[in-house]
Amino acid sequence: MAKKTETSFFQKLFSSLFSGNDPEAEKNRQLKQIAKNLSRSGYKFYKPGSDQVLPQFGKFFYDIYKIISPAQIFFQNQQNPNFYKNLVIDYSLTESQKKLSENFSEESILAFSKSVPFEQLKTKLKQDVETFLGDFDSDKISSIDRLYTKLTGFKAFCLYDFYFLLKKFDSTLREGEFNRTPKLEAIEGAYIAEDLKNFSEILNSLPLDEDWNDLMAVFKTQRGVEPVKPNQWNKIVQKLRQLRDSRVFDMIIQLTTKNPSYVTDSLEKQEHIVESFIEATKTQTANTLKKLESEQRNSKIDSLLMQIFNTDTIVMLKNYTESGSAPLERKNLGSFEYAKPLNYLKAFLVEFIKRDVREYADLVLIRGKWTLPELSTEMSSAYHQMLEASDAITQFDAKLNEEAEIGMKIKTLLPRADRDKESNNIIKTTLRDVNSLAREYLVNTTKSMISFAKILKSVIEDHKKPKGEIVMNWKELDRFAEHPINQLGVEVYKKIYLFVQLVQSELQ
Repeated sequence: MAKKTETSFFQKLFSSLFSGNDPEAEKNRQLKQIAKNLSRSGYKFYKPGSDQVLPQFGKFFYDIYKIISPAQIFFQNQQNPNFYKNLVIDYSLTESQKKLSENFSEESILAFSKSVPFEQLKTKLKQDVETFLGDFDSDKISSIDRLYTKLTGFKAFCLYDFYFLLKKFDSTLREGEFNRTPKLEAIEGAYIAEDLKNFSEILNSLPLDEDWNDLMAVFKTQRGVEPVKPNQWNKIVQKLRQLRDSRVFDMIIQLTTKNPSYVTDSLEKQEHIVESFIEATKTQTANTLKKLESEQRNSKIDSLLMQIFNTDTIVMLKNYTESGSAPLERKNLGSFEYAKPLNYLKAFLVEFIKRDVREYADLVLIRGKWTLPELSTEMSSAYHQMLEASDAITQFDAKLNEEAEIGMKIKTLLPRADRDKESNNIIKTTLRDVNSLAREYLVNTTKSMISFAKILKSVIEDHKKPKGEIVMNWKELDRFAEHPINQLGVEVYKKIYLFVQLVQSELQ
């Protein structure tokens, strides 16, 4: 008896001296301990001696598969993530929020705009959005995010390929078939190791300590059906929580892969959808208003063009045009930003200022006898500024010709602008200067028109008086006029008024 004890003592001594330096021996020792821990867990899923996963393991997964199969089909048929986000958010809205949200769609806004002035619509929509979003306090946001986190976890769990896993236990099993009991057999552990890793990651990401009744209520309320009966899902959750807490699946993976240090590292992921929903709501309404405003502005512009020019297609310049801007836009360098309004301005100066306004100015400013010379000088100055602007715009446009200074620079640098940073920057800087000058012509010439029109209005009213107070010789001027002076003056004033509106609409 003493000899046996002595032998046992030396065996332990040698083991402690040498096994610590043998990694393989240490790994085997750890695996043996894991096998013991697994056997104590009470789950008969794995047999360490033969390294086999047992039929009980397959049955556990088959029972889950049978219950969640309708949910799996539901998720497979609807893969758009926004569908599920909207599902949760719509469920979480109050009745007042639901009523307000009906006004935020593009169709509703456009329909409403037909009966309400734009500014009134804009104010009301802003108030409605603020009221709608004001109900999203921190508690509600947190609640919605938690609910969506559960939904994404539930979805990932249901979409796990249970059939692929189970077919390894029963090769005759047919997908979605539950009218016969499967013939599950024990299989080699390594055969399902990767499948179990994937499942374990999904399991560890599930918020299993949460109450799941609200998620089932989402489906019942929003879709009219429950993909899984709440009591059945709660039982599954209870079993999954026990398996997760006892680390049964991790131990099976460690044994089947012979890797005692393996740990499923995925953790519960908290989803956040409310902030993006709030931003999307703001953006959607803002974009719809912007679109509506743009449509109204374009409609107004087209109407003004028809009243002024009897056409809405006007191109008077050779280079600073929309077509001339196209090569720059294709390379994302910018555009001739004021091509349309500058062409309108050039057309107005040529076709109207140099014709009708000149006729009126030659008659009233040159032949008229003014009681206030400074008023005549101011009106004459505004008139000549308009004429000078026409020549300046022509010269400006000529510089953009491919054979001229600016045009040649752009033409030379454009082919390499997408690969040469310096060329890119030079073109953008040049374009910025060109557009700045185009805007300057528009703003300054419009100011001249306004100055001219203000005095013109007083002169028109003066002509109606029995005796002119601004111009003393109206009767003399009437004899020289080819067209009735007052009628010509009114026509000039109206056209300038319309054109100023046109430029202001373009520069908004």
